[in-house]
Amino acid sequence: MSGFIGILMLDTAFPRVLGDAGNPDSYAFPVRLRVVVGAGPSDIVRGCTPDPKLTAAFIHAARALEAEGAVAIISTCGFLVHIQAELAASVNIPVMVSALSLYPVLRQSFGAQPIGILTASRDSLLGGTLHSAGIDPRTVHVAGMQDCPAFADAILSDKSDQPDVLDSEAIARHCTDLAVGMVAQDPKLSCFLLECGNLPPHAAAIRQATGRPVYGILDAAALLWRGAQG
Repeated sequence: MSGFIGILMLDTAFPRVLGDAGNPDSYAFPVRLRVVVGAGPSDIVRGCTPDPKLTAAFIHAARALEAEGAVAIISTCGFLVHIQAELAASVNIPVMVSALSLYPVLRQSFGAQPIGILTASRDSLLGGTLHSAGIDPRTVHVAGMQDCPAFADAILSDKSDQPDVLDSEAIARHCTDLAVGMVAQDPKLSCFLLECGNLPPHAAAIRQATGRPVYGILDAAALLWRGAQG
């Protein structure tokens, strides 16, 4: 079956390294990016639904990708879970814009053991996003990248302030340290779920440092792609 996975992408300027959800080379199957102009990190990485005009822009982009031949749609930002239902209802192909939508499967897979969530912004995730994703905060441990300068200054800043070079090593150290600390705090932690589409490049390092499985939006994309092939 021909086709591709459509990727709704925030309007950013920082480099998309290999493994990032916004890098086409991160996938073993065809993908097509669609930047939603004006949808910057400060507009989307929040604990509430985006501005209605931006929601309409994401719906328009999703429909355009479907018309071009997309077999499913994901995104580069897990905070779009706030409009998951609207996007899914707007097209006739499967949509999973946030890795947070993998939570029910992981919860069933690992039983009552808690799940660790690594996110771009802890306050925003706890401030309403977990609720939008249908996640009981009592069943997860959450750590955020907002205090990592290499991450925040590049990925959470305004597009005009974003750098041409990303300090991936510093970002990898920080998210790995967060994950190790979460396991030390609760050795029963079963796995990690990466809310942020910029964190999958560091999944292997997290897995090696903690001995825990790591899941993210690339896994969602692979699941949707396999399901569309017949």
